[in-house]
Amino acid sequence: MAEPDVKKTSKSVLDQLKEKTIVVADTGDFHAMKKYKPTDSTTNPSLILAAANMSEYDELMKKAVKWAKSQGGSDEEQLISALDRLNVLFGCEILKIIPGRVSTEVDARLSFDKEGMIQRAKNIITMYKELGIDKERILIKLSSTWEGIQAAKELESKHGIHCNMTLLFNFHQAVACAEAGVTLISPFVGRILDWFVKNTDKKSFEPLEDPGVKSVTKIYNFYKKFNYKTVVMGASFRNTGQITGLSGCDLLTISPKLLEELSKMNHILQTQLSEDKAQDMDLEKVTVDEKTFRFMMNEDEMATEKLADGIRRFSADAIKLEKILQDKM
Repeated sequence: MAEPDVKKTSKSVLDQLKEKTIVVADTGDFHAMKKYKPTDSTTNPSLILAAANMSEYDELMKKAVKWAKSQGGSDEEQLISALDRLNVLFGCEILKIIPGRVSTEVDARLSFDKEGMIQRAKNIITMYKELGIDKERILIKLSSTWEGIQAAKELESKHGIHCNMTLLFNFHQAVACAEAGVTLISPFVGRILDWFVKNTDKKSFEPLEDPGVKSVTKIYNFYKKFNYKTVVMGASFRNTGQITGLSGCDLLTISPKLLEELSKMNHILQTQLSEDKAQDMDLEKVTVDEKTFRFMMNEDEMATEKLADGIRRFSADAIKLEKILQDKM
């Protein structure tokens, strides 16, 4: 059977995507950022851990440890300080490369501690300020638990600190984030797909039928229909089809491997998401209070499992990172 005729263009799919969507580097590797020239960058404990194990980043580890020791306090307090300082130092280096914003994550072990998240977020912003970085260039990443969303609400409204809600798998999580007035959400496309592949009979999906793509599309259309200021950044991609299936989304955060694949593709990229199309849709307005949030999460087996799993994974990597810092202290 003959291959279908795919229209080609001189522009790579990556370059076409950048015309429709803000492309964000999902990496802690500075070399990858220089190569692919994203607008923004986002990190998490797993990405920082991977980078911290590379010898070229050893100097940042030493700086973080030295600074933490200079602050005094107990061994535990110094370790917390070193961990946050390392994240901030990575963020500062990233901001030398990119024109936009960097996302810096609050320790996932605080995911159910509203006040703890607020305090750590303020500490991180203070560190950036001391190093000459304005808070407008920082997004604080928080887990999309009810407590995380309420922490973000307070950070945004009372302190003018912009937040990026991560580990988001569910429509009602997204609605709660929008109602809280957060700056940005990061729905995890690939991890949604992982769950469906593992837990259903269907093992592969066309891009527009991919459950992760459909989830983000629903959230995007709802936000644009009802004029929420919160923007959508699709995250955690497993293949280029998921990315092209969300072309037109506000932002997409993409790993170096998939950025490389997109840079080598040259078919014409269709826009899948647009504000105009969303405005014309017949959608029902939904609101979410704490009782609704907790019940709808309970009803969504995938979202409940993946949120818990994500917090566990990020917490485990934060502990590994602390161990590396502890050895240097």
